[in-house]
Amino acid sequence: MDIATAYATGKRKNAIARMWLTPGTGQIMINSRSIDDYFQRASHRLMMQPPLEVTGLLGKFDIHATVRGGGQTGQVLALRHAVAKAIVELDSDHRATLKKEGFLTRDPRKKERRKYGQKGARAKFQFSKR
Repeated sequence: MDIATAYATGKRKNAIARMWLTPGTGQIMINSRSIDDYFQRASHRLMMQPPLEVTGLLGKFDIHATVRGGGQTGQVLALRHAVAKAIVELDSDHRATLKKEGFLTRDPRKKERRKYGQKGARAKFQFSKR
Protein backbone atom coordinates (compact mmCIF):
# COMPACT_ATOMS: atom_id res chain seq x y z
CA MET A 1 0.00 0.00 0.00
CA ASP A 2 1.31 3.44 -0.95
CA ILE A 3 2.03 5.69 2.07
CA ALA A 4 0.70 9.02 0.82
CA THR A 5 -2.15 11.43 1.28
CA ALA A 6 -5.30 10.72 -0.70
CA TYR A 7 -7.82 13.43 -1.60
CA ALA A 8 -11.44 12.77 -2.57
CA THR A 9 -14.79 14.50 -2.78
CA GLY A 10 -18.18 13.03 -1.99
CA LYS A 11 -21.68 14.33 -2.57
CA ARG A 12 -25.18 13.65 -1.25
CA LYS A 13 -28.20 15.89 -1.95
CA ASN A 14 -26.78 19.42 -1.54
CA ALA A 15 -23.91 18.40 0.75
CA ILE A 16 -20.35 18.36 -0.57
CA ALA A 17 -17.47 16.81 1.38
CA ARG A 18 -13.79 17.30 0.57
CA MET A 19 -11.44 15.09 2.57
CA TRP A 20 -7.80 14.13 2.93
CA LEU A 21 -6.82 10.67 4.15
CA THR A 22 -3.35 10.41 5.70
CA PRO A 23 -1.64 7.61 7.65
CA GLY A 24 -2.10 8.18 11.37
CA THR A 25 -3.92 7.11 14.51
CA GLY A 26 -7.57 7.40 13.44
CA GLN A 27 -8.15 11.06 14.36
CA ILE A 28 -11.11 12.60 12.46
CA MET A 29 -11.39 16.38 12.03
CA ILE A 30 -14.35 17.95 10.24
CA ASN A 31 -14.29 21.70 9.54
CA SER A 32 -11.45 22.04 12.08
CA ARG A 33 -13.58 20.37 14.79
CA SER A 34 -13.47 16.82 16.11
CA ILE A 35 -16.11 14.40 14.86
CA ASP A 36 -17.69 14.29 18.35
CA ASP A 37 -18.16 18.08 18.31
CA TYR A 38 -19.39 18.27 14.72
CA PHE A 39 -21.85 15.34 14.70
CA GLN A 40 -23.67 15.19 18.04
CA ARG A 41 -25.73 12.11 17.16
CA ALA A 42 -23.92 8.81 17.67
CA SER A 43 -25.70 7.33 14.65
CA HIS A 44 -24.15 10.03 12.43
CA ARG A 45 -20.68 9.31 13.79
CA LEU A 46 -21.15 5.60 13.06
CA MET A 47 -22.50 6.16 9.52
CA MET A 48 -19.10 7.34 8.30
CA GLN A 49 -17.09 4.31 9.46
CA PRO A 50 -18.30 1.34 7.35
CA PRO A 51 -15.88 1.91 4.42
CA LEU A 52 -12.98 1.86 6.89
CA GLU A 53 -14.37 -1.19 8.73
CA VAL A 54 -14.98 -3.23 5.56
CA THR A 55 -11.42 -2.63 4.33
CA GLY A 56 -9.85 -3.13 7.78
CA LEU A 57 -8.35 0.38 7.89
CA LEU A 58 -10.23 1.70 10.94
CA GLY A 59 -7.80 3.50 13.24
CA LYS A 60 -4.93 3.46 10.73
CA PHE A 61 -5.65 6.75 8.95
CA ASP A 62 -6.37 10.34 9.98
CA ILE A 63 -9.20 12.15 8.23
CA HIS A 64 -9.27 15.90 7.67
CA ALA A 65 -12.48 17.04 5.95
CA THR A 66 -14.38 20.16 5.01
CA VAL A 67 -18.12 19.74 4.59
CA ARG A 68 -20.65 22.31 3.41
CA GLY A 69 -24.27 22.43 2.31
CA GLY A 70 -27.23 20.23 3.15
CA GLY A 71 -28.14 18.86 6.55
CA GLN A 72 -26.34 16.65 9.04
CA THR A 73 -27.36 13.33 7.45
CA GLY A 74 -26.53 14.51 3.95
CA GLN A 75 -23.15 15.73 5.13
CA VAL A 76 -22.22 12.49 6.87
CA LEU A 77 -23.25 10.43 3.83
CA ALA A 78 -21.25 12.74 1.55
CA LEU A 79 -18.30 12.19 3.87
CA ARG A 80 -18.77 8.42 3.72
CA HIS A 81 -18.75 8.62 -0.09
CA ALA A 82 -15.53 10.65 0.00
CA VAL A 83 -13.85 8.23 2.43
CA ALA A 84 -14.61 5.29 0.13
CA LYS A 85 -13.23 7.14 -2.90
CA ALA A 86 -10.06 8.11 -1.00
CA ILE A 87 -9.47 4.50 0.08
CA VAL A 88 -9.66 3.39 -3.56
CA GLU A 89 -7.23 6.17 -4.51
CA LEU A 90 -4.75 4.90 -1.91
CA ASP A 91 -5.13 1.21 -2.75
CA SER A 92 -7.15 0.07 -5.77
CA ASP A 93 -7.32 -3.50 -4.39
CA HIS A 94 -10.18 -2.36 -2.12
CA ARG A 95 -12.31 -1.20 -5.07
CA ALA A 96 -14.20 -4.48 -5.52
CA THR A 97 -15.08 -4.69 -1.81
CA LEU A 98 -16.31 -1.11 -1.59
CA LYS A 99 -18.20 -1.34 -4.88
CA LYS A 100 -20.00 -4.50 -3.71
CA GLU A 101 -21.07 -2.76 -0.48
CA GLY A 102 -22.33 0.24 -2.51
CA PHE A 103 -20.05 2.88 -0.97
CA LEU A 104 -18.64 4.10 -4.29
CA THR A 105 -22.02 4.82 -5.86
CA ARG A 106 -23.23 8.40 -5.52
CA ASP A 107 -26.84 8.55 -4.33
CA PRO A 108 -28.60 10.55 -7.10
CA ARG A 109 -31.77 11.37 -5.15
CA LYS A 110 -32.43 15.09 -4.70
CA LYS A 111 -35.35 17.21 -3.61
CA GLU A 112 -37.92 17.55 -6.39
CA ARG A 113 -38.86 21.07 -7.46
CA ARG A 114 -42.27 22.59 -6.77
CA LYS A 115 -44.53 22.72 -9.84
CA TYR A 116 -46.71 25.70 -10.78
CA GLY A 117 -50.43 25.24 -10.18
CA GLN A 118 -49.66 22.82 -7.33
CA LYS A 119 -48.99 23.11 -3.63
CA GLY A 120 -45.65 21.30 -3.79
CA ALA A 121 -43.70 18.84 -5.91
CA ARG A 122 -46.50 16.26 -5.90
CA ALA A 123 -49.14 17.71 -3.53
CA LYS A 124 -52.06 19.45 -5.24
CA PHE A 125 -54.34 22.21 -3.99
CA GLN A 126 -57.61 20.94 -2.52
CA PHE A 127 -60.15 20.20 -5.27
CA SER A 128 -63.86 20.83 -4.83
CA LYS A 129 -66.21 19.43 -7.43
CA ARG A 130 -69.14 21.63 -6.38
